[in-house]
Amino acid sequence: MSKITSFPKSNATSNGSRAVVLLSGGMDSCVCAALAARDHWAAAVHVSYGQRTEERERRSFESICDRLEIRDRLLVRNEALRAIGGSALTDSSIAVPEAVVAGVYPTGVHAIGAGIPVTYVPFRNAHFLAVAVSWAEVLGAEKVYIGAVEPDSSGYPDCRPEYYRAFNEVVKAGTKEGTIRVVTPLIAMHKAEIVRLGLELNAPFDLTWSCYQREDRACGVCDSCVLRLRAFREAGAEDPIPYAEAAARLS
Repeated sequence: MSKITSFPKSNATSNGSRAVVLLSGGMDSCVCAALAARDHWAAAVHVSYGQRTEERERRSFESICDRLEIRDRLLVRNEALRAIGGSALTDSSIAVPEAVVAGVYPTGVHAIGAGIPVTYVPFRNAHFLAVAVSWAEVLGAEKVYIGAVEPDSSGYPDCRPEYYRAFNEVVKAGTKEGTIRVVTPLIAMHKAEIVRLGLELNAPFDLTWSCYQREDRACGVCDSCVLRLRAFREAGAEDPIPYAEAAARLS
């Protein structure tokens, strides 16, 4: 099921170029959305796929769009990823592990980047990009923004630069004009650099949600929370969202 919400457009740039941004509601996608809204007439896509924090992420999507004045929005439900399973984000029988950046790891705790964690959703970004590229073709948008990051990440294979180079070849071959390009402006950046860029852009970090397992207060111990907290600390900034636990394992 999908829903398109369209309002009078107020975020067009002088050149009128259009872009679609995949906006999960997390920190990285928020910064991407701020870049897209700054440089283009932006439209935002959000995909719900039965993830643990589905409702909270959707609220973040709507709030970020409001703050950035992104009026064209597409909300899509993907039933396939939850049905397929194989990820702690879509299967409640698989526990979301606690994470640390460095140090000694007790049972049930894993080191970020030491293999692909169980929070990886198999080939998820291909599903998301297919929706975004399809809508970009209808809108006449020239770019699709996605906030994929390779350094300081959980090590998901669909966040690697070579993945997006290959995907752009698919887009070129599989669309009418072959001119839409998937762009990954954050892919080589460290998380602290992304925080600093977001602060420069006045990205609404207070509206974002990154936690993998809670919707009331961020857990502070999953991969996403640990990486986010460390990034804000290294950037010399305070993370504006509430946490249930201090990130005691950060180093």
